[in-house]
Amino acid sequence: MSEAANHAATTLVGLSPVVVATTLFVLTYLVIITEKVNRAIVALCGASLMIVLGVVNQQAAIAGIDFNTLGLLTGMMVIVAISRRSGMFQFVAIWSAKRVEAKPWGILVMLSLVTAIFSSLLDNVTTVLLIAPVTLLITDELQISPYPYLFAEIFASNIGGTATLIGDPPNIMIGSAVGLSFNDFLFNLAPITLPIMALVLLIFYLLWGRSMVVSEAARQRVMRFNEYGALTDRRLLKQSLLVIALVIGGFTTAHSIGLEPATIAMAGAALLLLLTAMGQSAEDQSEFVQKSFAEVEWVTIFFFVGLFILVHALEHVGLLNSLANRVIHLTGGDMTVTAITILWVSAVVSAIVDNIPFVATMIPLIKSMAPTFGGADNLMPLWWALALGACLGGNGSLVGASANLIVAGFAERAGHRIAFLRFMLLAFPLMLLTIVVATIYLYWRYL
Repeated sequence: MSEAANHAATTLVGLSPVVVATTLFVLTYLVIITEKVNRAIVALCGASLMIVLGVVNQQAAIAGIDFNTLGLLTGMMVIVAISRRSGMFQFVAIWSAKRVEAKPWGILVMLSLVTAIFSSLLDNVTTVLLIAPVTLLITDELQISPYPYLFAEIFASNIGGTATLIGDPPNIMIGSAVGLSFNDFLFNLAPITLPIMALVLLIFYLLWGRSMVVSEAARQRVMRFNEYGALTDRRLLKQSLLVIALVIGGFTTAHSIGLEPATIAMAGAALLLLLTAMGQSAEDQSEFVQKSFAEVEWVTIFFFVGLFILVHALEHVGLLNSLANRVIHLTGGDMTVTAITILWVSAVVSAIVDNIPFVATMIPLIKSMAPTFGGADNLMPLWWALALGACLGGNGSLVGASANLIVAGFAERAGHRIAFLRFMLLAFPLMLLTIVVATIYLYWRYL
């Protein structure tokens, strides 16, 4: 008997569970897109109604929540929240600018690379949140427009985030759902992010780099910046670097030591909290822990909780299985056509709406295709197609990824507004170009 057939034939309102689940999911999605109500509130309301109306019971709803994704996100958020207080991000940004003698094009390249590397190892939202203010400080001193720099950092954060399991939420969700390790993402996705990064930097050079000229006096002002002055707490810096190194080491060996990424991230967060709390009074420890936990993005965490329940309800009533069969019918059951379709649809959709609910919906849908393609092991090209499309697609517009909105919001508050249409007119075609490169890679390596 199918899972869908195991629950009641009708819901509390007397309608088919498929009808109620589909209606609730579509309405929730529409309200999320309008951004009129906080997305965590919308997702939790939708999830609650799925249970109250009898589409799923509470046990089934809780079973649909991916606690590995939540644990990994929460653990990394705590680590980043504590580490950022050491001033390490600002240090690296200023240090990088001085290594290229404060030449404007060199600074753009260095800040882009720093953003990409930090985004691959930590959290791309936090990365841009800390790199953007330093960027504005440097461009102010150079007396040039910050727009090309902020634009480049948005692209770099999403490209860098594509490279690893922890770089971008879609990768965390896919990795957790399929059981893919940090090394799986590193070996399969990181290689293609290098040529893509080089390509976008080449285009930025043709667009802006050749005309970037500043006076010698302006360069000297930047060269007088003291990067060591940005380091506000060197003890915390050492503790943070130790824990980050242990966590990254844990991710790369997770498979052989039999630990899930969430366990490693939460253990790292606990260790960093312990190290930083040592020697403090009980009152100071409580204040420190409360402050660290308060910086966790609980809106994102609870958004995920609601979303997992909503998607699980669709899966529970058999709708995703039915949709998967339709997709396979449309693509003729051909792996190449299906993978490329998923890549391009993911990219375009992720440029228009938040890629997290889209990926949450696609994961069980792709899992349902396993029997057609000869088992779960043969679905790997589809998982890489989804990850590449969802992460790179975030560059297509200002609303494509959280990091984009963070940079735009910060720039606007600093008096350098990034207009939605102006950004999209360049970003969308450039994003499509990166998807062309990703398509070639996907076809060459997996199809």
